Amino acid sequence: MLLVYHKEYSAFLQRLRDIGVVHVVERGKGALGDSGVERQLALAGCYTRAIKRLESMASGTLLPAGDTTASSELLERYENIIANIEQERTVLQVIEKDIAAMEPWGDFDFSLIGKLEKAGYAIDFFVTGTKAYDKEWETKYNAIVVAENAARLYFVTVTHAGTKFELDAENAKLPTASLSVLNNEKENVERRLEEYHKELARMAEECLNTLRAAHETLMHEIEFSKVALGGEKVSGDKLILLEGWVPEDNLSELKSMLDSTGAFYELRDAQRGDNAPVKLRNNAFTRMYEVLTKMYGMPSGTDFDPTPIVAPFFSLFFAFCMGDAGYGLVLILLGFLLKRKMKDELRGMMNLVITLGIFTTVIGALLGTFFGISLLGTGLPEEFKKFIFAGNIELFGSTYDKQMILALAIGVVHISIAMTVKAINNTVFFGFKESLSAWGWWLVVVGGVVMGTLSLLSVIPAEVSKLAFIIIGIVGAIGIYILNTWRWNIFANIGVGIWDTYNMASGLLGDVLSYIRLFALGLAGGMLGQTFNSLAMMVVDGQEGIGAVFGWIGFGLIIIFGHVLNIAMSCLSAFVHPLRLTFVEYFKNAGYDGKGVEYKPFKNK
Repeated sequence: MLLVYHKEYSAFLQRLRDIGVVHVVERGKGALGDSGVERQLALAGCYTRAIKRLESMASGTLLPAGDTTASSELLERYENIIANIEQERTVLQVIEKDIAAMEPWGDFDFSLIGKLEKAGYAIDFFVTGTKAYDKEWETKYNAIVVAENAARLYFVTVTHAGTKFELDAENAKLPTASLSVLNNEKENVERRLEEYHKELARMAEECLNTLRAAHETLMHEIEFSKVALGGEKVSGDKLILLEGWVPEDNLSELKSMLDSTGAFYELRDAQRGDNAPVKLRNNAFTRMYEVLTKMYGMPSGTDFDPTPIVAPFFSLFFAFCMGDAGYGLVLILLGFLLKRKMKDELRGMMNLVITLGIFTTVIGALLGTFFGISLLGTGLPEEFKKFIFAGNIELFGSTYDKQMILALAIGVVHISIAMTVKAINNTVFFGFKESLSAWGWWLVVVGGVVMGTLSLLSVIPAEVSKLAFIIIGIVGAIGIYILNTWRWNIFANIGVGIWDTYNMASGLLGDVLSYIRLFALGLAGGMLGQTFNSLAMMVVDGQEGIGAVFGWIGFGLIIIFGHVLNIAMSCLSAFVHPLRLTFVEYFKNAGYDGKGVEYKPFKNK
C-alpha cells in the first residue's frame, strides 16, 4: 500500500514504471468513463485497424519507423484513402447493377429513342416469362423480341404516342446510360480503385513501422493513464492511495526506490483470500505450455500451477490423436521453417510445434503408422516390429484393440493424477482436516485402480487383494461419509457423502470413456491416410507408356493433396480434443478453477 502526495503523483508513477516490478491494483474510479482515456482508446482502435489493413498490403521491404509526432497525419491520410475506396466501391456496385440490367438489351444510343418519341412513336421495354409471351402482341403493338435468357423474354413495343394498352408483362426499368457508357464508367472506377490500393501498398512500405511505433507509444500512455486514474483520493484529495503486488525477488529493489522518494508505504505478505496476481515459474519445456493454462485461467492463491502436468499429457494426447510418425516429421520441419520467419514473440509457438512433432514421431512409430502405411506390413527387422503397439489383446474372455485399451489406461492414469493433485492441494492450502474427503476418494479410486491392476497382473494373491479392497473401502468411506466436513453433524456429512458418491459414480465412468477419443481420432487419421495411398496406387496400377507418366503425376498429386489435407484436419482435432480432456476431465477432477489474476507489472515497454 502506498500514499503519495497528489502533486508528486505523476512523477512517482513514472519512477514506479521505470523499475517495472509492481502489479498495480485499481482502487479509484479507474479509467472507465474518463473521456480522455476513452478518446485514447478510440484512437488506439483506429491505429489497430490501420496497421492490420496495411500489414495485409505490405509486400516489399518496410522502411524503419520515422517521427511518430506526424502519425496523426499518416492516420488521416490512411482514413481518407479508405473512405475513397469505400465510396468508389459503392459507385461500382451501382454501375454493375445497371450493367446487369442493360446487358439483355444490348448496347444502343438513347438519343435514337428520343428522336422516335419526337416523331410520334413510343418505345416501351417489357420482360415476361417465355410461356407468357403472346405472339399477337407483335401484330397489335409491334412487339419485337430482343433477348431470351433463363426462361425470361425481353421485348419492346413500338406504338403511336398516347396509345394506352396493358400487357401481362413487367415494365423494365432501364438506366439512363448505354451499355458502352456504363462499361467505360466501370473501367474508370476500377482504375481509380487500383490506384488507391497502390497508394495503400506504398503507404504500408513507407509508414507501417511508424504507425506501429505510434500505436505502441499510445498504448504506453493509456496504461499510464489507467494506473494514474486507478488511485484512490483520500484526505481531501491531497493524498492518493495505491495498492499493488510485487514478487519477493523484487522486494528489495522496490523498497530502495520507495525510500528514495519519501512516500509512505506498508508492505505485507499475501494472505489467503487476497487474490494476489500469479507469476508462473516453469522450466524451458513446461513454459511452452503456459499458453494453454492461460487459455483456461491462471491459478489462484489456493491452486497449484497445472502447467507441469498439462505439458507432458497434452503432448502425449496430441501425438496419440495424430498417430502417424510421418506427420510428426512434417510438423518438425514446418516448425523449423516458420521459426525463421516469425517474430520473436511467436517463435516460442514454433518451439511448441517442434516439440509436438517430436512426440508425434515417437508415438506414431510406436503405434506403427508412417504416412498412412502400417509399419507391421513393411520389411522392418523383427526386433523393431516387436516395439510396435498394435493388434488385439485378450481380456476377460473378449478381444479388444490394444490401442483402445491403452487410451483408456492413459485416461485412468490422468484422472488418478488429477485426484492426487486435488488431495495434496487441499492439504497444503486448507489443512489435512479439510481434505479428508478428497483423500477418501483418492484412496477408493486410485487405491482401487492400483490394487486392481496388481491383482489382474497376478502380482499379489487374490486373498490379499480382497482384504486390501475391504480395508480401502472402509477407510475411504470414513473420509467420504463421516469426516468430510468438520463444521456439520454426522447426518449432514452422510448426506453430502451420498451426493458426492452419485456425482463420482456418474462422472468418473464418463470421464474415463472420454479418452477413447484418443484412439478413435488416431484410427480415423490412419485410415484416411491409407485411403489416399490406395487411391494413388489405383492411378498407376496397370499403366504403361505415356499413361504411366500421367499416372505417376496423378499419384503425386493425390499423395500430396491427400496427406496435406489429412495433416491439417488431424492437427485441428489433435489440438481441440486434448484441450478438452485437459480443461474438463483433468481440471474437474483436480479441483482447478483457474480464477487467478495474471501478474502484469506496470513497466516501460
